[in-house]
Amino acid sequence: MQYLRDLASARELLANLTLRDIRGQYKRTILGRLWSLVSPLSSMLVYSFVFYFLLRAEPDPGDPSGLHIFAVWLLCGLLPWSFFSGALSASMNSIVGGASLITKVYFPRVVLPISSVLTMGYNWLFEMGVLVIVLCAVGGWGVILWLPLVAVFMVVLAAFATGVGLILAIANVYFRDTQHLVSILLQIWMYLTPIIYPPSLVEVQSDKLGGLLGTDITVMNIYESNPMFHFVSVFRNLMYDQRWPDPADALACVAWALVALVGGFLMFTRKEKRLAEIL
Repeated sequence: MQYLRDLASARELLANLTLRDIRGQYKRTILGRLWSLVSPLSSMLVYSFVFYFLLRAEPDPGDPSGLHIFAVWLLCGLLPWSFFSGALSASMNSIVGGASLITKVYFPRVVLPISSVLTMGYNWLFEMGVLVIVLCAVGGWGVILWLPLVAVFMVVLAAFATGVGLILAIANVYFRDTQHLVSILLQIWMYLTPIIYPPSLVEVQSDKLGGLLGTDITVMNIYESNPMFHFVSVFRNLMYDQRWPDPADALACVAWALVALVGGFLMFTRKEKRLAEIL
């Protein structure tokens, strides 16, 4: 409880660090904040060409929205993933990057990774705002009704990213190989998440294979154990389908967020006392 009180007293520092990162992110650039759209849009173009035009990976139309535009379907999953992967990378490097500050003055060190996630969250709000405008243009104003729930699950995903980021931030202090390993794992993780292809493709192959090693466990069971599977499904249900998400997916998102946040916080608070010595 004392640590939480110290963290609450550091809220001004948290705000200042976040504003510093936001202002310095695109300083002295012509396009400014528009650069945050370049990466997801370029990825959308490449993935649409490869997976839609060449490999013909066509998802079902939105139910009940009726939307049937691969690029929009792709963005509804790609933007949450881009935020998550960016938040992990930023928070993982926040402690090492803030070494000069940590060794000079005491403050709750958890402020650094949290400010990194908040900075990425600011960019994500901008990107999601553009996506909402696109959805309104191609599918009407129905998505507006679901924006409150979209905001709730944006917070849930941010909590999940923060929890995992806290663990990686500590790991990166002790083992600098962490940042290189995580960059590889994020690439693999992305392709194991139904972002650029519909999960029905995996389900078809899973049905063909049946149970693994004589058990009732299928490839689809393992595939659905991926936390980001549920987050992507929820965001697609809300924005592309424009309907209530599957309760199982919603509960899985909340559960993963709570486990990651509590676990990450406990691990971080146990290790942060020695950070100044190690750095």
